[in-house]
Amino acid sequence: MTIRKITKNDKPIYTAMAKDFYSSPAVLENIPEENITSSFDLFLAGTPWGDAFIFESEGQVAGYGVLAYTHSQEAGGKVVWIEEIYIKKEYRGKGLGSEFLEFVKESIPAKRYRLETEPENERAAALYRRHGFEHFEYVNYKLDR
Repeated sequence: MTIRKITKNDKPIYTAMAKDFYSSPAVLENIPEENITSSFDLFLAGTPWGDAFIFESEGQVAGYGVLAYTHSQEAGGKVVWIEEIYIKKEYRGKGLGSEFLEFVKESIPAKRYRLETEPENERAAALYRRHGFEHFEYVNYKLDR
C-alpha cells in the first residue's frame, strides 16, 4: 500500500468516501457535505491542526485517513487523534488499516495517539487493541457551534 497526503485531484474521490463513511454505522451521525469539503480545503492548504492521507493499493484509491493534532498536558506533549480511517469495501480485511496505524506511529511522533469507535464496532476495536491501543475510560462531551 502507498500512503500519501491528499492532492487537489483527490477531492471527488475523497468526498465520496467521506460521505460513505459518515452514512455508515461507524459513526453516530451524518455530517453536512460542506464540512467534508471545507476540511479537505483546509488540509490541502496546509494546517498545523491535522492532515489527510489517501491509501492506494496497486495504483487504485483504496481509502483515506484523517489525523488531528493537539497538545495534552496530561500526556505531556503532542497528541495525534486518528479521526477517521476509511477503507473501501473491496479492500477491507487486507491489512490496510494496520498499515496506516503503523505509518502514523512511525512517521508522526507524539506522546499519545487517540482514536474512538462505536461500541458495536468490534472489528475496529480488535484492530486497535492489536496495535497496542487501550480502552480509555473517559466519557466524551461536545458542544457544537
